[in-house]
Amino acid sequence: MTEWAPKRFWKITEVRDEAEGFGVALDGRPVKTPAKAPLIVPTRALADAIAAEWDAQADKVDPMTMPVTRGANAAIDKVRLQHAEVADMLAAYGDSDLLCYRADGPEELVARQAEGWDPLLDWLEDTYGARLSVWAGVMHVAQSPDALSRLRDEVHGMSEFQLAGFHDLVSISGSLVLGLAATRDAQPIEDLWALSRIDETWQAEQWGVDEEAAEAEAVKRGSFLDAKRFYDSARIV
Repeated sequence: MTEWAPKRFWKITEVRDEAEGFGVALDGRPVKTPAKAPLIVPTRALADAIAAEWDAQADKVDPMTMPVTRGANAAIDKVRLQHAEVADMLAAYGDSDLLCYRADGPEELVARQAEGWDPLLDWLEDTYGARLSVWAGVMHVAQSPDALSRLRDEVHGMSEFQLAGFHDLVSISGSLVLGLAATRDAQPIEDLWALSRIDETWQAEQWGVDEEAAEAEAVKRGSFLDAKRFYDSARIV
């Protein structure tokens, strides 16, 4: 059975205890990933969320309404097979982190970035012992190897399921710092999203809201919030 059946063919969706975690079954048939691997997840919360997505499908299965299922598929079919590579890719964001590259004007934007981003860089140092430096402009300047190594170790310590959620937190925001802050609940997730959009918000205030850009941002916001929920559900307490 493939996961992406074009029409709903089952009546009963249930979560099952498995030797390696929790699975989801449709009329007793276990759900599998697109690569035909058993869809077994590490927590009941994650399995419950996946089952709820399947149970909410109407006549046709719409993968775009199933972010938790998609995240679990990615963790099993992709991240599990290349964990180190994915972790390295995400940790590399620390060397060019959004929060470290500041505007050199106007003063109000400079102040807004400092007010929003400096506390998170302080939090990063307090939490991981890693201090990232800040510059004005967009030209790349290398960060401290020691700081980057500490952050890399944190990312590599995540499970494949956590890393699947973390991937979207970092790639959507453009910031390893914001992604780590989301995993540690350093600030409410909506606040972290707003901090990732300081520059875009400033531009909209100056020039008005572009409808197409606003629609794209709404999609990104939804994916960012979904990634946080996925990460939290994948966490073994």
